[in-house]
Amino acid sequence: MKVAVTGATGLIGSALVPFLRSGGHEAAALRRASASRDAAGGVPSWDPDTGALSAGALDGVDAVVHLAGENIAGGRWTAARKARIRDSRVDGTRRLAQALAALPRPPRTLVAASAIGFYGDRGDENLDESSAPGGGFLPEVCQAWEDAAAPASEAGLRVVHLRIGIVLTPAGGALGQMLFPFRMGVGGVIGSGRQYMSWVALDDVLGGILHALCTDGLSGPVNMVAPNPVSNAEFTKTLGRVLRRPTILPLPAFGARLAFGEMADALLLGSSRVHPVRLRDGGFAFGYPNLEDALRHVLGRPRS
Repeated sequence: MKVAVTGATGLIGSALVPFLRSGGHEAAALRRASASRDAAGGVPSWDPDTGALSAGALDGVDAVVHLAGENIAGGRWTAARKARIRDSRVDGTRRLAQALAALPRPPRTLVAASAIGFYGDRGDENLDESSAPGGGFLPEVCQAWEDAAAPASEAGLRVVHLRIGIVLTPAGGALGQMLFPFRMGVGGVIGSGRQYMSWVALDDVLGGILHALCTDGLSGPVNMVAPNPVSNAEFTKTLGRVLRRPTILPLPAFGARLAFGEMADALLLGSSRVHPVRLRDGGFAFGYPNLEDALRHVLGRPRS
């Protein structure tokens, strides 16, 4: 396939492009528009503020993987930051979908990132793709984010919404931020420790995206999480065991809220017990379905 990728310099995109190329596919970054760069080299680009595509940017492209958007965990959720998070996802996706729909020969498939934030804080409720959305800022953003791709599906593109969980990689994301305190022996449970964490190894995210690209009958929401969500207490204990470090210093809920504000309740204290039913039923095989094996793989810590 010939695949264009937005957000190709991000945590997932920077790994996805070489992964696709290693499988014999032609993968190209669809970069943010830059007049000087486009004029100099004809680099395929798009402008998320207008939806404009550079000339010939998607000629012959079979599919687009849309990963671009403001980092949700990049700072405290001020009103301005929440607006940037929403606009970068909702407006950017809508403009891209409209641009794809307007092409004389649009790609056949759009795989668009979403997030398990769609479900909100749901305690120990088992959640799958048929579950209703939650309430609050993140669920509202995720619903609007997915709805924004409607122009593409209305134009006949097969649209897959990947609801991605906590991606395990030392390169960044939640695990990347945890590593320093845990390696120093000052990691511990957050809040009660009972809240569920729905995680997935980066390798399985890449495989899941390829599965979505290649499975013609797959469309709509798809939970991109490992089949074994765990409590924060179990995650903490397992990470400490893999790193061979104690995990005895908890972060109380009030401390998390003091440090991170509203974001703490959504990303650290909220509980989402999400299952990848559509991937499982579609025959996708997870390389790392269990947390300890996944952590040992991404951190280069094989069992003795």
